[in-house]
Amino acid sequence: MRQDHICCAIYPGSFNPIHYGHIDIARRALRMFDIVIVAVYVHPGKPSLFSAEERITLVTESLKDEPRIRVASYDKLTVDYAREIGAQAIVRGLRVFSDFELEFRMALANRRLAPEIEIVNFIAAEEHLHISSSTIREIASLGGDVASMTPPHVAGALRRRFAELKAQGSNSSFMVSLND
Repeated sequence: MRQDHICCAIYPGSFNPIHYGHIDIARRALRMFDIVIVAVYVHPGKPSLFSAEERITLVTESLKDEPRIRVASYDKLTVDYAREIGAQAIVRGLRVFSDFELEFRMALANRRLAPEIEIVNFIAAEEHLHISSSTIREIASLGGDVASMTPPHVAGALRRRFAELKAQGSNSSFMVSLND
């Protein structure tokens, strides 16, 4: 590691909610980068189970023991945000073959938009291959136990949110998405 240069990467995602697979990728990225910024993407037109502030709080609590991981939110093109904060790389995780196809297309687009920013993909740890935020949302929405997939504070937040939605009479669907 060069002493005169800090190598920074962003790990972007919706983190709706954060889970053990996300946490593993963020920590493993620290092996390659001095600083990893977990960048919570705020899509202006997309409804989310948790607000941006709630997601930032859940992510921050999940990674509070890692001083070289920072948490922030953004609402622009990922490469523009990476440039804005001086990141040299974008970190992404891969679980299944469909992830590879999506990530490959995004990497090609990002390379065209920002050739100076590297895309680094981490293969998910075997014990986390089955975990996705959408699967967790669906299980939690049906009253299932997600304690093996998320930290306790996230599982608690999910229980509270779905209890609130049920009390409001909300019948929202939280079906599994291959892109999540």
